[in-house]
Amino acid sequence: MALVRKPPTPGPSTGAPDPNNELAPRKLIRPSLSDVRRDPSAPRGVRKGAPPDQTNAESFYYLKQMQARTAIVVRLVDGEELRGWIEWYDKDALKLNRENAPNLLLQKSAIKYLYKEEEERQFRRRKVRAERGSEGTAARPGPRPAARLFGARGRLCARGR
Repeated sequence: MALVRKPPTPGPSTGAPDPNNELAPRKLIRPSLSDVRRDPSAPRGVRKGAPPDQTNAESFYYLKQMQARTAIVVRLVDGEELRGWIEWYDKDALKLNRENAPNLLLQKSAIKYLYKEEEERQFRRRKVRAERGSEGTAARPGPRPAARLFGARGRLCARGR
């Protein structure tokens, strides 16, 4: 393909390249790399900082339980259960008040988990109700298991009939 030039326009010749000429050198849009390196005030790609180490969810939970004096069950790493309410907490420790026993200062590293005593009562009630309900229905068959009714992709199988 041949290059097509525009016809020259009449006028004084200054020696500078004509901006209308297609074959004239073009100006780069982006700056040169040396200009970017020299300018320290130019904003670089701002990285997002690391998330905070603490979300304050733990302290919020402890404060709420302390104000309500909620009965808590603490399960220690060695399997022992302690019951009481939280009087005070720190970054590494928890003070557990107990009714007929001495108060304890527990290291958080020694705690496996803790939960409200009320949740334990509710769980026991549900378990007792389920056992009572299953005693009377042992003679009649229950609903078919889902594994027999539905295949691996959740479609109805003929085997369930």
